[in-house]
Amino acid sequence: MDSLPEPPRPTAEGASPAMAQWFANKAEHPDALLFFRMGDFFELFFADAEAASEALDIALTYRGEHQGQKIPMCGVPAHSHESYLARLIRRGFRVAICEQMETPEEAKRRKAPAVRREVVRLVTPGTVTEETLLEAARPAWLLALAPGEERLGAAWLDLSTGAFETEALAPADLHALLSRLEPTEVLAPAALGLAGAVETAVPRDAARRVAEAYGLATLDGFGEYHPAEIAAAAMALDYLKTTQKGAQSGALAHLSRPVPRGSQGVLQMDAATRRSLEILRAERGGARDCLLGAVDRCVTAAGSRLLASRLGCPLAEAAPIRARHDAVAALLGAPALRGAIRAALKGAPDMARALARLSLDRFAPRDLAAIRDGLARAAIIAEALDRPEGLAAIPPLLAGAAAALRPEPDPAPELARALAESLPARLDDAGIVAPGYDGQLDALRRLRDDARGAIAALQLDLCQAWGVAALKIRHHQQFGYLAELPAAAGEKLLRDAPPKATGDFAPIHRQTMANGVRFTCAALAGLDRRLSEAADEASRRERLITRHLRTLCLGAAAGIAGAAEALAEIDIQAASAELAADGGWCRPEMTERPDFAITGGRHPVVAAALARSRAGAFVPNDCDLSPGGRICLLTGPNMAGKSTFLRQNALFVVLAQAGLFVPAQRARIGLTDRLFSRVGASDDLAGGRSTFMVEMAETAAILNLAGPRSLVVLDEVGRGTATWDGLAIAWAVLEALHDRTRCRTIFATHFHELTALAGKLPELQLATMRVREWKGEVVFLHSVAPGTAERSWGLHVAKLAGVPRAVLARAGQVLASLEERARGLDPLSDELPLFARPGGTQPAPARHPVLEALAALDPDSLSPREAQEMVYHLRSLMDGAVNLG
Repeated sequence: MDSLPEPPRPTAEGASPAMAQWFANKAEHPDALLFFRMGDFFELFFADAEAASEALDIALTYRGEHQGQKIPMCGVPAHSHESYLARLIRRGFRVAICEQMETPEEAKRRKAPAVRREVVRLVTPGTVTEETLLEAARPAWLLALAPGEERLGAAWLDLSTGAFETEALAPADLHALLSRLEPTEVLAPAALGLAGAVETAVPRDAARRVAEAYGLATLDGFGEYHPAEIAAAAMALDYLKTTQKGAQSGALAHLSRPVPRGSQGVLQMDAATRRSLEILRAERGGARDCLLGAVDRCVTAAGSRLLASRLGCPLAEAAPIRARHDAVAALLGAPALRGAIRAALKGAPDMARALARLSLDRFAPRDLAAIRDGLARAAIIAEALDRPEGLAAIPPLLAGAAAALRPEPDPAPELARALAESLPARLDDAGIVAPGYDGQLDALRRLRDDARGAIAALQLDLCQAWGVAALKIRHHQQFGYLAELPAAAGEKLLRDAPPKATGDFAPIHRQTMANGVRFTCAALAGLDRRLSEAADEASRRERLITRHLRTLCLGAAAGIAGAAEALAEIDIQAASAELAADGGWCRPEMTERPDFAITGGRHPVVAAALARSRAGAFVPNDCDLSPGGRICLLTGPNMAGKSTFLRQNALFVVLAQAGLFVPAQRARIGLTDRLFSRVGASDDLAGGRSTFMVEMAETAAILNLAGPRSLVVLDEVGRGTATWDGLAIAWAVLEALHDRTRCRTIFATHFHELTALAGKLPELQLATMRVREWKGEVVFLHSVAPGTAERSWGLHVAKLAGVPRAVLARAGQVLASLEERARGLDPLSDELPLFARPGGTQPAPARHPVLEALAALDPDSLSPREAQEMVYHLRSLMDGAVNLG
């Protein structure tokens, strides 16, 4: 069936003045929903309205006609539009904010047919700064990618905090960078073919654009950059200029200089490793059942963001790692100081993001309060660190952070005097400035707020002047304040005004109603004017003071940003110490040698989950991959804990080199340059790669990139193909890791034949997951012991999974036959008889008829009578076999 043609899109021809503006602004942003300001609402029209009404689940209505068709329309209140923006952004929409740039009165004075409107901002996932649109504990990275000669330029910035970094990387490392940053929005040219990216051109004069953005003639003072890095940085800055139309200068002024981040000095992890280890997010998307969720004890959002960044990009240099460990150790040994710091940090506002909104002139009163309260908390912590209870000396990392907690100039004292204790939600609302801060504002407020007393006094004067006791002053929306009299008294006043009703009290008739008459007078009009002017002037004065406070904060922006970073640093160290104290975590000994010795190690995520569910204690295990036994060949059944053991040891490297303690009794870890984890099967359907192809690609990356300072954990290499193919691949990979790569490795496998390599590879040690069989049932002990597994126990796991008994019985027969065929083969022989010999396979030897009958037997399905008959049958088979012998 042929598809129906799309209906013609409406054009601006014949549009009203306001709708003509809508068409003009929509033409500039065709790929965004246009929030078109009309009074107190943001309205959406035509296809935008249809898409938004469905996404937001709000009513779709119609407004007038255009070109003979009704105009679809929906709208959201301007004062609460952020909540609607959040829902649209999460649904993948981009939104253009089109604001009224003048009042209706100003438009009338210039004789314009409609109020002038312009797009002041393009809201995209990577450029949001509103608190309701951001994830508090995660950075909101906008990533720009620019192809270059042999290198790919990357620049990422967080507009909500001002962070800005760059890197030149190999194209093959792009997926690792994406996995590490988890950007909320990506900019890339079409040539890169990156799915989901916003198509953006690479500027030709990138260096000049970046220098001009920072008011410089050259970037030489910023450091050395690869040309592709500068191109990516220029892409990101150009995108900000496009999206932040009304706040370009504030957006650029708030950004830090682009910091080049090379791969030196950081632990390298590819995307597969990050996914396997579930560092920042669980494989199923959860935030709690991942490493970050298990170890985050931070009490501030900024601390959690910094912790996520450090877990995503651990260090690979000893000095800064030890500096972080020193800070944790100091606070671990000073519980009173740690408690005071965490108490002061608890509930501390997010100064970094508040400062960003102030810089962008997109702030609310609570952002000023965040600076005030954040600096107050910083002063408390600085004082505690001046006299550290329980510490002889402050470690350098904490001392440096403490020095940044008292910025100069410090706007906190004036903010404390100026801001009211309870603040309104919006700048347009009154009550931001505290009473007593500004005498002129206080006078205007008294006049504005004393309206009731002024009206009562004037009402008494008018009652006496007009001789009407029943006179009431009421406010009318159209006429303002009026004096309302009963009908009889009003008629009398119209006929015969009393002598005192002169001058400012002379009555002026406004309106006659069925039961009353309304008057005004000069005194009443003057009161109306004074009250209205006082309210307007008080509002203007309060806005002026608020702008002054913003300027005050921006003048101290560098110090405030430094204090915010210091609070996040202190939060991480105190949280890490708290985690170590509660969980019995130890300080890892970091060495330059290729050591790896863990005593009583526990998986941080699994142990935390067991503690939450009260499902029992985690079974700790040792692991020693130090020289002389740097490769561990681990065997054992499924569900015994092999994958947990592999991952927990890889996570020790992440935790230790991120600067945290580790969940073990003792740990000695040699600095690791690259970490590889290939645990768990996955495919790449979009890329057309099978599970086995993905497995082999990840294994190839390990063999090509790992070195003597690397740590590798591998699970079931070769399981995705035929048995002999898989065994051959696993055999060769294990030999290569031992002889050529020479890295520390845990190699888990079900190919028990590989244990024969223990006599050939001197640094190969054998370990197995302990299992006990009790009354026909398998008990997994979840502990690691030297040696090899006696069997795979796969049929027992299948039984636990609910595989039917008949299938299990048949599997037992097949397994027995296969084991009989494989018995006696020597995998170390030159002919490798594991594989089929030319000329066919050897026939399996005949089995005893009694064994055949027992293998086919299902005891649970026999009745007592059938069981007795089976015993006689087995006896007859035995007698027959003996007679034949």
